[in-house]
Amino acid sequence: MHVDVSIALSITPIPAFADNYIWAMVAGDNCVVVDPGDAAPVLKFLAERELSLQAILVTHHHADHIGGVDALTARWPVPVYGPAAENIACVTDALHEDDTVALPAFVDEPFRVIDVPGHTRGHIAYVSGDILFCGDTLFAAGCGRLFEGTAAQLHHSLTRLAALPDATRVFCTHEYTLANLRFAMAVDSENVALSERVFIEQERRARNEPTLPSSIALERATNPFLRCTTTGVIDSAQRYARTQTNLHDLSLSNEVNVFTALRLWKNEFRA
Repeated sequence: MHVDVSIALSITPIPAFADNYIWAMVAGDNCVVVDPGDAAPVLKFLAERELSLQAILVTHHHADHIGGVDALTARWPVPVYGPAAENIACVTDALHEDDTVALPAFVDEPFRVIDVPGHTRGHIAYVSGDILFCGDTLFAAGCGRLFEGTAAQLHHSLTRLAALPDATRVFCTHEYTLANLRFAMAVDSENVALSERVFIEQERRARNEPTLPSSIALERATNPFLRCTTTGVIDSAQRYARTQTNLHDLSLSNEVNVFTALRLWKNEFRA
């Protein structure tokens, strides 16, 4: 079945846990979900809208992204796509860099797989047209923690995502935006676009609206982790590095080192 996605496709966040979003792509009475860490809100969403689950996309192995898969596939034995580089028992279709996932009822172009290690060693992202499902690699105004990969890996992964077209919509999986913006302002306080974004996102959250999806253009303009070559970000990273004995010898002439300092700073940042 083919659906005119320009009219019919919707992408809806299903809230889960404290701040997760499980993304639901809906076309007609069919649905695909991304990173379903909890089955209960997905089952409720599908039942209320009388939808049939067609597939599941998984970006990485963390429990808050895969914990609901078994219960969903017990009800709907659908394909579960996920990273080949991670041992995820529920994945039926293991994916590598540049593999594709064809979902013709939802998107005209198959989703292309991009390897984005750093947060975890085998993390992947899915991109089709202006849609990017990036899990915990790129966040609105931030990025994921380094649990299994290196700073150089995550920086490279973010650089790849930042090279996508400006209009690409960023469907990440946590409502971390306001906290990330507080850190961004500490790093890049002279950035006018960032100040404007703070106001907009605060207003959205005051109305209990999601701040997502973001866009690649907005992230390039306001996300400090994508701005490691700009003077203000470099200067802030340098000031932080001088306060850390383990970073005294870190040369911030290298953008990976700027990123490393920022990620360490964010780990301990309190506003």
